[in-house]
Amino acid sequence: MAKIDVKNLYKIFGPRPHEVLKHAKKGAPKDEILTKTGHTVGLTDISLSIEAQETFVVMGLSGCGKSTFIRCINRLIEPTAGEISIDGRDVLALNKSAVKALRREKMGMVFQRFALFPHKTVLQNVAYGLNVQGVAKDERQERALHWINAVGLDGYEHARPNQLSGGMQQRVGLARALCTDPEILLMDEAFSALDPLIRREMQDELIRLQKELHKTIIFITHDLDEALRLGDRVAILKDGRLIQVGTPIEIVTNPADDYVRAFVRDVNRARVLTAKSIMEKTETLPIHTSPREAAKIMTLQHRALGVVVDNDHRYRGIVSMAEASAAIKRGENDLQGVVKERAPTIGPDTYLTDLLSLSADSAEPIVVLDDSDLYLGTLSRSAVLTALAGKSDIDDNHIGSDSKGLVETPEDTGAAG
Repeated sequence: MAKIDVKNLYKIFGPRPHEVLKHAKKGAPKDEILTKTGHTVGLTDISLSIEAQETFVVMGLSGCGKSTFIRCINRLIEPTAGEISIDGRDVLALNKSAVKALRREKMGMVFQRFALFPHKTVLQNVAYGLNVQGVAKDERQERALHWINAVGLDGYEHARPNQLSGGMQQRVGLARALCTDPEILLMDEAFSALDPLIRREMQDELIRLQKELHKTIIFITHDLDEALRLGDRVAILKDGRLIQVGTPIEIVTNPADDYVRAFVRDVNRARVLTAKSIMEKTETLPIHTSPREAAKIMTLQHRALGVVVDNDHRYRGIVSMAEASAAIKRGENDLQGVVKERAPTIGPDTYLTDLLSLSADSAEPIVVLDDSDLYLGTLSRSAVLTALAGKSDIDDNHIGSDSKGLVETPEDTGAAG
């Protein structure tokens, strides 16, 4: 576990940073401070918390301060003012030897330009951190081989960096960072030097590994698509200032200002929004509900379809108003013989891009379930289309409200009495 808290962090580059600090604290713009004092403001009053085991992405344009931020975390750059704590431990109060121990024992770092030793083999590069820690040779080779295999480089342990592609070299860098089993992984533009296809592969690899390892990851990038794809939360910097922190969905759907709005304007919402973010949770019908009571509930909700669950709230299927009406006429006591499992089901983290064809092809609403088949919510076709159009209000998100002419109203069936 490694929770990181940052409070009122400043970094000013120049010979008299503490003299210039007062100007930054009064809100003087970065360009004005540079013109008047010759000092460069790297970070201005950054306060945020990074939760344990989350992938936290810091993004912005060149010169925004994102690389300065990550280097302040491990004190490769000394902050001018502020607080940084890891699990409540004051990082800025540590002496040099304690900082080195912190980096060695708790942190791993992956750089943009790989930073591999050209004269060492893949195995030696990956095992380097363990060597520094004084781990015995047999153990460090065993652990290094494990991570070489984990990042997909099995068979290349005796190759040298110049024999590998850029993507393979970055896999070596990732394996080296993970080999010491750090709680915190710092990744500074780690994939930006890679070709697009290889970059996508490395993103997939990081997502896969994080599902297994649950590290606290700080990932620096200038690429919004990468930030939205990788981040549990994203922080956007501009001129050393923190503009917005939020989940990818929050960033896309509720930008803090015009700067962020311009960033996200061309984002493919279908690759960011998930079923969980737009689903509607409606009142369910327990399987033992009588058809007459089910019809009454659907009438009160102005719905033509109802979601049926068992006693443990696990999804059983859907029932239409017409089916409930027919069951009333047959004198049935519950929904056992009425419920149908005809609606498509998905998980809450399914992206809209994967919902489009499903929504277009289905006459029924899409039902959202968790891994245990517990009901979470529903999606109508109109909800999907509204989300893609970028509208904030979903007025027509009712089960069955657009089901290709299969909608009946209570008045049509006369079943609600």
